[in-house]
Parts: sequence; C-alpha cells; structure tokens
Amino acid sequence: MIDNICKFLAESFSRDFASWILGEAIPLTKIEPSELSVEPIRADSVIFLESTKIILHIEFQTEPNKNIPFRMADYRLRLYRKFPERQIHQVVIYLTPSQSPLVHETTFSIGALNHEFNVIRLWEQPTEIFQQYQGLFPFAVLTKTENPTETLRQVAKQIENITDKQVQSNVAASTAIISGIALNKEIIQRLLRSEIMKESVIYQEILLEGKAEGKAEGIAETANQIALNMMRSNISVELIAQFTGLTLKQIQKLQKLSAKKAQPPKSSKTKRSPKA
Repeated sequence: MIDNICKFLAESFSRDFASWILGEAIPLTKIEPSELSVEPIRADSVIFLESTKIILHIEFQTEPNKNIPFRMADYRLRLYRKFPERQIHQVVIYLTPSQSPLVHETTFSIGALNHEFNVIRLWEQPTEIFQQYQGLFPFAVLTKTENPTETLRQVAKQIENITDKQVQSNVAASTAIISGIALNKEIIQRLLRSEIMKESVIYQEILLEGKAEGKAEGIAETANQIALNMMRSNISVELIAQFTGLTLKQIQKLQKLSAKKAQPPKSSKTKRSPKA
C-alpha cells in the first residue's frame, strides 16, 4: 500500500517532485517499466518520469535493501539503451529512519564498472520544503521535524484549504496512510477528516483490490476484503469502519480470524501402528 501511494503521488504531482528533487518544476510524464525490460526487475516502488531532456528515476524504500545499488545500475543501463540522449537522474528515497549503512550507499561497483546514484533520507530533509507543495504534504511528518504531531496538524490545515475536492481527498488519504509510519492511528484520525477521504482514488484502489481478491460474491464479502487490505496498511479500526460500513465488532472479528490464519499450523505426531 505504501509503495502504491508513493508512486501515485509521484505520478500525480510530478512537478512538485521535480521542484524538490531537480530544483525545477519540469513537466514530467510516466514511463512504464516494461518499456525497459529484458527481464523485469521486481521493484514495486520504482517509477520513471520523463521530459524531453531528462528522465527522473525514483525508488521509494521503507526498509534498507542490499540489492538497491545493483538495481540502480541495472536500470541505468536499460535507460541508456532506450534513451541514449537523455540525462538520467536516479534517486532512492528512504522513508523510515534507519542506522543501517545501506541507507548511505550511493555506488555500485563491480570490477572496473562504477555507477553512482543519489539517496535521500527523508528524516534528514527540512520540513518546510514539504509544506510548500501539495504532492509532498503526505511526507511532511517523516522529515526532520521536532514535533511530528504538530507538523501533521499544520499539514491538515493546508489540506483543508485545497479547493479542488478530488485533489484534497487524494492528498488527505495519502497523508493518513504515510503518516502511519511515524504517528499512531489515534493522532492521525483526530487531525485528519476521514469523510473527505472516501472520494479519493486511494480509497477506490482499496475498493478495487477488495473486489479483485474477494472470492465470495456479495457486498459483505467485498467490504470484508477491503477491511483486510486496510488492516495490512495499519489503518485504524475506526477509519476502516467509516470506509467500509462494517461495525467495530465485525472488524475485530476479522482481525482475530486473520491473526489465526497467519499462525503456523501445529505439527501433528505420526501415530505408530500397533505391533503384531
């Protein structure tokens, strides 16, 4: 869910991301990863945005990943094969604070081949930048702020002032989910108005996931699947109830059933046949 939301924001607010990362509000359009394939690399959080002169390759990461340097080098070569005349700007954006040395790696080296890329650790970024652009609002609480709760409060006020209701809904829903990395559900629910999120494409995506994954027919089963998808994203029970129409008791029952299914099966001892 976090990966999909980050990709959605980068695609929908590409000028905001260009202003932040490139220092210039360049209009960018999406490149499908399949266009670069010899064999596709498994990377849910990868996105490519292009202008006539530059390609911006972004990877969002919640956790350190030792395969990132190779992946960046591999994609750089693929991009060169497809777009030899374009400038390529590659950046890995780490969302969650980490002491791992992996989040500082900016080079892939093998033999005489050396490739460099950029890394952004959100927790080191100044908060003010993320309060200037609507597409960056959802990441503000993950930045270098002394008071994440107050930062979310300020962002919530800015979201209230967005005049385009669809944009407002999308940004609010994205902020609610991404802020869950740093803040507990109760704070997020208190500061962000949940009713405006129902119109967001984020909610519609959850709805579609529920319809696609639900095996049983009927509205009730779809609502259950939506609730399970939202639980996996650590969304609060109260917010799930408002989105799905399920009662708190129904959601708590789903939580218990889900936890029970996740438990490994108990090993059974093989019965010995009686001796003759």
